[in-house]
Amino acid sequence: MHTCETVMTKNPICCQPSDSVVKVAQWMKRENIGSIPVIENDQTRKLVGIVTDRDLALKIVGQGSDPKTVQVESVMTHKLVTCRPEDDIQRALDMMSEHQLRRIPIVNDGNKILGIIAQADVATRVNRPEKTAEIVKDISQTGKK
Repeated sequence: MHTCETVMTKNPICCQPSDSVVKVAQWMKRENIGSIPVIENDQTRKLVGIVTDRDLALKIVGQGSDPKTVQVESVMTHKLVTCRPEDDIQRALDMMSEHQLRRIPIVNDGNKILGIIAQADVATRVNRPEKTAEIVKDISQTGKK
């Protein structure tokens, strides 16, 4: 069976809480990604949050805030669901379904970001189309994240 380490995108682009949301949105556009892990600093790479394109849409655009003056810290998700690299991919899939997450960070015991698993990673790296379809359905249910 696959582990999270074999499926994850390694060394994801990260930002810091003090970064502007404009900078993060530009990275998302340039890299064609929907989320960026937020780390304490470049030295520790300790995961402290995650910011998504949905966060930017709802918490900046939806509230009429000025993206040039808002820092990532005020829009990021602080309460995280994570997995370890040695976890079976099924654990990550179950967590994604249970918490309606489109992506899940992979961290070590010190909470250092090592990678991230997104729906697309599951779809392209795990040969289980029925499981991918089930997860997309679970995550996309009305009234959920």
